[in-house]
Formats: sequence, structure tokens, C-alpha cells
Amino acid sequence: MSKKSIGFLLLVALLPVLACAPRAMRGGAGTENPNMDQPAMSTTLDRTDIEYLVSNNLDALYDSRFWKSDVSGASQRPVMAIWPIENSTSEHLEDQMLTLLSSIETSLVNSGMVQVVARSRQAELAREIGIQQGDIYDASKAARLGKQIGAKYFVTGKLTAVDERIQKTRRLQYTLFLQIIQIETGIVEFQNETTRSKALKG
Repeated sequence: MSKKSIGFLLLVALLPVLACAPRAMRGGAGTENPNMDQPAMSTTLDRTDIEYLVSNNLDALYDSRFWKSDVSGASQRPVMAIWPIENSTSEHLEDQMLTLLSSIETSLVNSGMVQVVARSRQAELAREIGIQQGDIYDASKAARLGKQIGAKYFVTGKLTAVDERIQKTRRLQYTLFLQIIQIETGIVEFQNETTRSKALKG
């Protein structure tokens, strides 16, 4: 049998395997799969959930009395810093928490109404004081850090989850609680919470 014949037979034999091989796809606007990111893959927070939780909380912030009077009405743009958001769920959400913080930072920067301390610079100083990612807000540590970075307000909060299971169905209700705290006085200038539910049926 010739080499060409052997090669052809091998190709025919491999066709079923190649047909069943995993196929990479690109999704999002401008692709053949614009809605790829919409279906939920699990009960874990995904990018769509994070965008919902952050945007709803920050929409409430931008519409608040505090924002309209103390931020929009200020002669100079106040400086804000983002304290690590506490993960009070039982889920391992390290990557999601970083995405959440980045989304908050991006929205605040793009508002054009405040100056936001870069998280890289803040993290460097936070480590010197002994603040870890996910630490609960501590007024004394916040005052020290706020003085070093020149911030007037801290954005802080926590993520919680209520986990329910009935037969083969599991539902998780995530709540992002957000606060703006004046560093010098400890006064809570703004607070809001938004909930997102996810379920998995067996």
C-alpha cells in the first residue's frame, strides 16, 4: 500500500475524533456569539453579576444627596480611596473581588467628579500598616492610611450571600453592601445595598 493510501486511511479514521474535539469560540459584541456571556454557568458570581451589583450601588451613589452636595458641589474634587471589600460569603471569590474593586474604581474615575487613589499605591501603603485584602474596615487603620494617601473618603463595604437548598435546587442571594465613610470623622455619608440571585437546578 502506498504512503498516500496510508495517509488517506489515517485521515478518514481521525475524522470522527476531529469532529468531536473541543472548539474554541469567541463571544461578545461583534462576534458570531454576541450573547455568549449572558447564560449563567454556575451559582458563582460572574462578570455580569458583578457589573449589576456595582452599577446599581453606584447609580444610587451618584443620585444621593451626599454626591450632589458634597461631591458635585465641592470647589475641588475630593480624594477617594477604596478599602478592600470584605468577602463575607463562604465562596472562594478572590478573582471576583478584584474585578469588583476594579469596576468600582473605574466608575469613580470615569465620573470625573472625584480623584481616586490608585489601588497599586494604596496597596503598597496598606501592607506597611498591616491591612490585608478583605480586611474588615478599621477606623484607626483607615485614619492612618487615609492620612498617608491624602484621601478624604473611603469607599468600603462587604459582600454577603444567603445560601438555600431545596431538594436538587440551590439558590444563592448575593448582596453587595457599599458605604462612603468620611475618614476624619468616621461619619457614614452614604450607604446602599444591591442583591443578585443565582440558582442551580439538578
